Amino acid sequence: MGRGLAWLANYPIRQQCVRMKTRLAHSLLPIALAVIVVACGSATSTAGTSPSAPGETPVGTPTDAATVTPTDALTPSAAPSATPDPVLADWPVYHLDNQRTGNSAAFPAMSGSLGKAWSVKLDGAVYAEPLVVGGHVIAATEGDSVYSLNPTTGATLWRRNLGTPVRLSTLPCGNIDPLGITSTPAYDAASATLFAVAEVAGPKHILFALDPSTGSVRWSRNVDLPGDSPRTHQQRAALAVANGYVYIGFGGLAGDCGQYVGEVVGVPTTDQGATISYRVPVAREGAVWATGGPVIDGAGHLYVSTGNGSSTSKYDGSDSVLELSPTLKLLSRFSPSNWAADNAADLDLGSLSPVLLPGGLVFSAGKRGTGYVLRQGDLGGIGKQVSSAAVCAAFGGAAQSGDAIYVPCRSQLRQVTVGANGSVKVGWTNTSAGESPVVGGGAVWSLASGQLFAIDPATGKAKASIAVGSLPHFASPTLWNGLVFVGTMSGLFAVKA
Repeated sequence: MGRGLAWLANYPIRQQCVRMKTRLAHSLLPIALAVIVVACGSATSTAGTSPSAPGETPVGTPTDAATVTPTDALTPSAAPSATPDPVLADWPVYHLDNQRTGNSAAFPAMSGSLGKAWSVKLDGAVYAEPLVVGGHVIAATEGDSVYSLNPTTGATLWRRNLGTPVRLSTLPCGNIDPLGITSTPAYDAASATLFAVAEVAGPKHILFALDPSTGSVRWSRNVDLPGDSPRTHQQRAALAVANGYVYIGFGGLAGDCGQYVGEVVGVPTTDQGATISYRVPVAREGAVWATGGPVIDGAGHLYVSTGNGSSTSKYDGSDSVLELSPTLKLLSRFSPSNWAADNAADLDLGSLSPVLLPGGLVFSAGKRGTGYVLRQGDLGGIGKQVSSAAVCAAFGGAAQSGDAIYVPCRSQLRQVTVGANGSVKVGWTNTSAGESPVVGGGAVWSLASGQLFAIDPATGKAKASIAVGSLPHFASPTLWNGLVFVGTMSGLFAVKA
C-alpha cells in the first residue's frame, strides 16, 4: 500500500478513538478514561505530527492559535465533536462537489457568534479556496507552494514548493504579483492524489500530482497547448476531476492583453495517455476563467462559461455556456441573442460558472446582469433560453440549495429561486457581502471588504460577522467541522462558527 493510501487507511481507527474519548468524557470514571486515552494515543498523535516533505521546512507560523491539551480536548465544555468520516466531511474540490453547490449538509449549526480560531502567514496570497483532505486543510499560494495544515491549530504539517512564481513585471498585463497558484486544486479519491496547477518562471503552467499525506510530487506535466503563449494565458478556473481526467480551464490576464484563446484541457489522472482539449473557436479571447471552473453533471458532462470574443459580427462561440463531453467534444451551447453587444462592451457570461439545478435546468449570469435558465443536454443555441430575468452582474461561483441560488454580485449577494418551469424570482439582497458564497449550518457564508458574513438564508440579514483580513478577488470560504477557513492576501484565517 502506498504512503498516500496507508495514511488514509488510518482514519477509521483515529475517528473511533475520537468518538470513544468524547463519549467517555461524559460518562466514565477518570481511570477508565485514562486507559482509553493511552490506547488511542498512537493513532491520534500520528495525525497531529505528520512530517514535512523531504527537504522542506515548515514555514507557516500560526498566531493566536488555541493550545489544546489532552485534558482540554476531553472536557465536555471544550471537546470538539467527533470527526465525521472524511469521505463525507471533507471539502475536496471547489465548492465541495463537482456540481459546485457549495452546500454542506454536514456542517453543524452555528453557535450564534463567530470567533477567531487561528491565523497563519504563508509564503503568498491564497486566491484558491482552501480544501480539506483527510481532515487536513490544504492551502495553495501565489508563492507556488501547497501547504497541509492542522485544522485545529493552523500548524504546518507539510509544505511543498513547486517552483518560482512569475513576477508581474515580466508579463504584458495582469493584476496578481507574483503569479503562482491561482486556481483551486482538486483531490481525486480514486487515485488518492491532490492536483494543482502552478504558473512557474518561464513562464509555463505545470500540473502537479501530489501525495496528500506528504506533499511529495508523484508526477507533473506541462499543460500549455502547442501554439499557446504562456505569457498571455492565465489559469484561474478551479480544477475539476471526473471521468479519469483532471480538467483545467484557461483564460487571459486582467486587461485581456496579447493573443490568447479560452480553452479546457484534460489530463489523465494516471498520467498515462495524451492531453485532450477544447479550444473556443475565437480569433482571440473567449476566456474560460470563472473561479468555479468546470461544473460536472451526473453523466460526466462539463458545463463552462466563456468570456467575450473579439468578433462583433460573426458568432464565434464566445459569450456562451458550453456543454462538453468527458473527452471535451462540444455537445451543445447557448449564447444570448445580444452576444455581439456583449462582446463589444465586455459584458459576457464568462464571469460566473454555470449552476446546475434540479429538474435538468442550468442557471447562468454574467457581467451584463441578466440571468438565463437553460436546459441540460440541450442548451438551446443563440437566444433560445427557457427564461431570463434581470439579476445582477455576477462574478465567481454561486452556491445552490434546492431551487435557491445565492449569486455573488461583488458589491452584494442576491438570492434567486428558479421554479420547475424555469421561472426566475429574485429574492433578498444583502449589500454587505458579495463574494462567492457557500451554505451550511443554517447560514449562507460570504466574504467582502475584509469580513466574513453569516447570512440568514430566509431573510438575507447578517446573523454575525468577523474581520478576517485583506481578501483576494473572488474569495470563497470553506466549511468543515464547525470551522470556516478563509484564504487571505497573507495566508489563511480560521473562524469558529
